[in-house]
Amino acid sequence: MAPTASDHHEAAFLAVTAAFASLGRVCLALDPSYAIRHVSPLLDELLGPGAAARYRGAPVTELLGPELFGPDGPIRTALAAGERREGWRAWLPDASGGRRPTSVTAAPLRSLGGACDAQAVYLVILRPADPEIGAPAGPARSMGLVARSPAMQQLLRLVESLEHSHVSVLIGGESGVGKEVVAQEIHARSPRRERPFVAVNCAALPEALLESELFGHVRGAFTGALRDRTGRFELADGGTILLDEVGDLPLHVQSKLLRVIQERAFERVGDSRTISVDVRIIAATHRDLRHEVAAGRFREDLLYRLRVFPLHVPPLRERREDVPWLARQLLARSAARTGREVRLSPEALSLLVSYPWPGNVRELENALEYASTVATGQTVQLENLPPELRCAREGPHAPAATPCRAAERPAPTRRSPAPPRDVVLGALQQNRWRIGATSQSLAVSRSTLWRWMRELQLTREP
Repeated sequence: MAPTASDHHEAAFLAVTAAFASLGRVCLALDPSYAIRHVSPLLDELLGPGAAARYRGAPVTELLGPELFGPDGPIRTALAAGERREGWRAWLPDASGGRRPTSVTAAPLRSLGGACDAQAVYLVILRPADPEIGAPAGPARSMGLVARSPAMQQLLRLVESLEHSHVSVLIGGESGVGKEVVAQEIHARSPRRERPFVAVNCAALPEALLESELFGHVRGAFTGALRDRTGRFELADGGTILLDEVGDLPLHVQSKLLRVIQERAFERVGDSRTISVDVRIIAATHRDLRHEVAAGRFREDLLYRLRVFPLHVPPLRERREDVPWLARQLLARSAARTGREVRLSPEALSLLVSYPWPGNVRELENALEYASTVATGQTVQLENLPPELRCAREGPHAPAATPCRAAERPAPTRRSPAPPRDVVLGALQQNRWRIGATSQSLAVSRSTLWRWMRELQLTREP
């Protein structure tokens, strides 16, 4: 019997997939209804014998799920528009009933090795992915700290020395260096690790509400106090409380905090009942508290109580060896949240390492969020990085036609457009929905953040 057109198409597809198979890639060809028309035999090696035959003819959602290929999925929407998508995360069901991570690339398909198949219109390439893809490997690394540089390795050794201690710790360092990450690491290594870790950004709360937020209040204590409220110290009982930006505490709250440290007791606002707590206090600040003491803005006795074990987190410009590992860690975190994996080109990584990072790790994270949103492929290129990074590379003598020169011209005042929804949502979740901290991490005002949340219809779930 003479070979049919279908046989030619299958043979052409197998020839194409043989090349990908040598690289460990699985190929799928989808028809216009997003059913799997052709499938690489390599799928059997990933998911067990018979997998290729089992999924041939089935909707691609049975293999890769509806999140990417459902009617409103990002890859299906892109394919319908004739666009390519690279590096999206999906999970394959394996023979043991588990889920195997894979990186998905998809593009419109017009031919199979020269043999046109009108029913095979989309090509999908699957690449097995490491569940920890993007996580730094090689340098000393703890749960959240990356310590490739000598300065961070020394910091990590100091953190390790606190493993069996309950003393108060004061963490200093510029804004955005990762002081809260250090505090979380101290808690995670301490005997209190099974108890709560509660973080409070003292600079993000209005002064009128700060005392109530820390110590709680009873119903009727002030206008608007319609019910009793448990404070953060009470919530942290048995665990650790982080007082971030402790240098911003008003003096009357500093007095009450000093009593908590000395007596391990306090009263809620409007209440006479004393509450005892067992809380380890970690404070963090970007301010020079000795200067604040001299200026009369911070109590000297409180400084000594907080500064039992001082730590300093160096700025990112002083630990450039950490940048590649931090970048990969942050991209991995973004991939876990958005389902899309990207990597850095050598040129982009070189620029990240050479940039001075005045905003430290927070600025690096924002730059990577921007770049991964702008990049259409699986690799972040130099042109995908924020303009201010590229301008710094080009320097002040860049030609007039470059984006740097254009950026120097005054721009008309206009409202900042809302960034992609997942960027704003990710920042809110990372900062526990604290408006002040989130607006600072996004480098916008609180009013702009509120407007973005309204435009993107973001509300905190109860």
